[in-house]
Amino acid sequence: LGARDMKFNKLVSSSRRKQRKRHFQAPSHERRKIMSAPLSKDMKTKYNVRSLPVRKDDEVQVVRGHFKGQSIGKVVQVYRKKFVLYIERCTREKANGATAHIGIHPSKVVIVKPKLDKDRKKIIERRSKARLAGDKGKHSEQAMELS
Repeated sequence: LGARDMKFNKLVSSSRRKQRKRHFQAPSHERRKIMSAPLSKDMKTKYNVRSLPVRKDDEVQVVRGHFKGQSIGKVVQVYRKKFVLYIERCTREKANGATAHIGIHPSKVVIVKPKLDKDRKKIIERRSKARLAGDKGKHSEQAMELS
């Protein structure tokens, strides 16, 4: 680390090797957060939230890869172990004639219509409130002088 690359938390490694290890060995509750997807433009303005962890029954649109730009599909399964989503119409035919879902990484989709239950509404409400406040936990100069 150079003088210009100041480290904010000494408990977090800046080693690529360790970061990759932690990513691929992450427990399920951390994988949920890692497997977040951005909201579509109109949803962003509606909820005032940039992204959400993807869950089953969300309606998503693929924006990268072979299935890009196809119609909106529902998330059939969130496979945390493999870091992929299985989406309704993103399938292929196997050699024996059976159809199989193709795994798509959540960063390559946008959430078009999130499935809202009371917990998800609470999350969105909390996040949008923090975003509207806009202070992001920063201290003002006046507060610093007073302390």
